[in-house]
Amino acid sequence: MAIRKIRKIGDPVLREIANKVDKIDRSIKDIVKDMIDTMKEEGGLGLAAPQIGISKRIIIVRYGDRIDTFINPELEVLDDNMTKSDEGCLSIYSIQGFTVDRYKKVRVRAKNLKGKPLEVTAEGLLAIIFQHEIDHLKGKMFIDHLDPTSRMELLDRVNEFKS
Repeated sequence: MAIRKIRKIGDPVLREIANKVDKIDRSIKDIVKDMIDTMKEEGGLGLAAPQIGISKRIIIVRYGDRIDTFINPELEVLDDNMTKSDEGCLSIYSIQGFTVDRYKKVRVRAKNLKGKPLEVTAEGLLAIIFQHEIDHLKGKMFIDHLDPTSRMELLDRVNEFKS
């Protein structure tokens, strides 16, 4: 379909709570195709619809050779143990080197593109990706999980990158 522009930190759409998808129609399928094309072009492991300027509860996740679509995903924490994650984000210029605490094991329930229920239990990197992408649907970014000093350092690096 089309490669869309990735919205960057400071864009208001990234801070909105995304709207539920009520019907999986042609427009939703077109959005997902654009998300897949965009993620492939940008090299990400996941992408949320708000990152391409669409305030809908849709994420795509790459694991292994596959990319799956999750519509209206709901996250359930299965293990209170945390892991440290060095995260980057296409919406934060792919800047890395900042550690975020994430849950080790989660379950995601959603609908696939055909409207069928989908459930995935995830650990490790996949669990981190789900938490990161679902945060985008809540208007959150990984910068929100950083301590104040790290947050300021990341914002300084964003400003350096922009100038």
